[in-house]
Parts: sequence; structure tokens; C-alpha cells
Amino acid sequence: MSETLHIVGGGMAGSEAAWQAAEAGIDVVIHEMRPKVETFAHRTGMLAEMVCSNSFRSDDSEQNAVGLLHWEMRAANGLIMATADAHRLPAGGALAVDRDPFAEAVTARLTAHPRISVSHEEIDSLPDQGRWIIATGPLTSAGLGQAIRAETGAEALAFFDAIAPIVYAESIDMSKAWMQSRYDKGETEEERTAYLNCPMDKDQYEAFIDALLAADKTEFHEGETAGYFDGCLPIEVMAERGRETLRHGPMKPVGLTNPHQPDIKAHAVVQLRRDNKLGTLFNIVGFQTKMKYGAQTEVLRMIPGLEQARFARLGGIHRNTFLNSPTLLDAQMRLKSRPNIRFAGQITGVEGYVESAAMGLLAGRLAAAEIQGRDLVAPPGTTATGALITHITGGAEAKTFQPMNVNFGLFPPVEGLKGGRRGRKDRYKAYTDRAKAEWQLWLDAANG
Repeated sequence: MSETLHIVGGGMAGSEAAWQAAEAGIDVVIHEMRPKVETFAHRTGMLAEMVCSNSFRSDDSEQNAVGLLHWEMRAANGLIMATADAHRLPAGGALAVDRDPFAEAVTARLTAHPRISVSHEEIDSLPDQGRWIIATGPLTSAGLGQAIRAETGAEALAFFDAIAPIVYAESIDMSKAWMQSRYDKGETEEERTAYLNCPMDKDQYEAFIDALLAADKTEFHEGETAGYFDGCLPIEVMAERGRETLRHGPMKPVGLTNPHQPDIKAHAVVQLRRDNKLGTLFNIVGFQTKMKYGAQTEVLRMIPGLEQARFARLGGIHRNTFLNSPTLLDAQMRLKSRPNIRFAGQITGVEGYVESAAMGLLAGRLAAAEIQGRDLVAPPGTTATGALITHITGGAEAKTFQPMNVNFGLFPPVEGLKGGRRGRKDRYKAYTDRAKAEWQLWLDAANG
């Protein structure tokens, strides 16, 4: 095969796209500007570096759309999922990974592949020739971003993405905190004790909210607007929506019993999840923040058990750009005005590691088939991958388009099943059973 596929960006989407295309017999060049050109959020030049949470979220393929997406990617020989499984950490029913070994392993697999090479230079224009996938994610460089805006004739939509702080485990006071997954979820003792919990009574919670609202926050530059994605809201933005919002969100106290005070129900609970295999680092779950660094340490040390906390990384906030994909992309993820260029990952308007990798998987397969002269249609909307691609290439309303996690609301209904909460378990099982069967049929045809 003489034609080479060029992929711009070595994150989740770019890495998975490269793997899928190379496994299909296509020569691939990954253009990753790091470490030569740095970004706000990345620390290394490794491929598939995780910059926010270390969680791929639920791994339940029967009752959760994210877990179903895991299943589909595993069935398709997905590199990201195989590597995540190899570097898994206890996280209840979720799939969390040891982030540095994960990225190192993805980098090693890709660089060792005989059909893949990596070039560390910045691509700052849209190529006129060749086959390209742009998977630059939320931190697309200024030059390339400007080229995309110039080509599309419209401003890329923008919102702000916030990063949660990471705490050194040895600095947490375990006389106040305890280990337990919500509702003791998990098949092993390690899974059932995967989260570290810090309880608050009502007075502590109210004082925390007051401090959070009063803390110094990052200011935006002139002309920037704070259009947040609801799945990654800063905690102070949630608090501004109502004093009880956090207590019914990331700080909800349900499904947990404090062994230090088993007869007292906490008013709120802050959960931390192990961030590396050694268990020396913990990520504060759902605590993305735009507080300034000095304010962060003061406010977060108000949490019982974190009074002496030391931070391996404080939270931060950055601008996140994505395309108005329903307007700009065709059903094959190609830019309508330049069909030699595909887009994949978060820049297309999906949100999350898993969703980004899934769009990379699909883009890699579609590009490989095109180069080989094969007709390959996108998977049906009844699958998790198909539901996402359908949403971003036409299923969503262009005027109100915003980043979307995979969810069962994107799936066509299964006829004959009752709606409402009572029928949800059967309904979700029907969705996943149908998706698995139709995904396998699509894979058989794609591999044919």
C-alpha cells in the first residue's frame, strides 16, 4: 500500500486511529508536537497522556453506555482499552488506570509497530494533499486552530475545561478518612475499598461552600466566555448554582458508612480515587476547579482529613475548542470542504477519554478502508460508537451543539419496552444486547 495516512495529534483519538489503520495494513505517520511544543495541561511527550482524570468511567457493558463503548472497543482490537486493562487500578465498578505506565505502554506499542512512525513537529495548516486525520483534542495549537477557522468560515465553539487536584496519600489523615466504594460496589475487597472518603457535617459543609464562593478565581481574557461543559464543571461553578448542588453531586453522602463514626450519617462526603498503582497519589473526584493556586490549598485543606494535604498537582482551567461537527463534517467524519481531511476525538464534539478513543478507532478504520478502495459505512446508530458518530455528524441540533458523552439518550428506542425508571434496567439491557449483536455484524463486514 503506497499511500500513507497522516494523523495530527497523539492523544487518545490519534493513538487509537493510528493503531487501527496500521493493523489494517496502512503506513501511518503520527504528527505529535509535544514535547517540542508544550501545552498547558500536558507534562510529557508521551502518546495518550492522561491530563485530567485517570478514569475511563463505568465498565458495566450491560447497564451503562460508557461500559458498552468499552465492550465495543475491546471487540475491535482497541489499543487504548487493551492497555487500560493491563494497567487497571481498583475503582469499584469503574475502569481507572495508572496513568504514567498506561501512556508509556501505548507509546511503546505504537513506536514499535512496523507501519507507524512518529514525527515531533507542529502542523499549523490544513494540508491540501494526502489523507489526514486531525485529532488534536481540546488543546489544538493556535496556528492550526486559526487554519481551521479560516477554512470553515466560522468560529470554532469554545468552552473551558477544568482539572482536578491530586493529593499525596501520605498527607491524608486516615483517622478521619476511610476507604470504601459507594454501596460497597465491586467483586473484590480491593474494588469495594477503592475510594478514600472524607466526611463533612453540616457546619463544615456550609463553611466549605462559603470559602469556595469567596475564593479567588482565574479570570478570563477579554473576549473569552465561560461556556462550561456540564460534565466537567468547576466545583465553584456548581456551588454558585445552589448551596446544595455539590451535596447532590460529587459530594453526595449516599452509600457510605464512616467506620470512625458508624452511627452518624455524614452531611456530605468528598471522595478521592487512587491515581497510580502504588497508591501514593489520589485524585479528588469531581473537584475540577478554577480557583487560584493559593486559594485552592486553603479551601481544600478545610476538608476533614485533608488539613495537612500536600498536592502533587493543583487544579487548573484551560480553553477547550471543538468543531460544529453537524455543520462541517460528513457521515465519514470528513471535512465537507476538504474531504481529504477527517477529524476525530474531542475536537469533533465528543467528551471524555473513551468517547475520544472510540472516534479515533472509527476514523482510523474509515480512513484505512478508503485508502484500500473499500466501501465502509459508519456503524449503525444502535451501537454506542454509531450513536456517537450519528450525533456529531447530524443527529445533534447545530445551533445548540455542545460536547456530549455517550449515553442511552442517543440510542433509538427498543420497541415494546416501557419507559420510566421502573423499566430502565430491562431497557438498558435491551439496548446493550442489540448494540453488541449489531456491532459484531459491523465488525465482521469491516474486517471482511
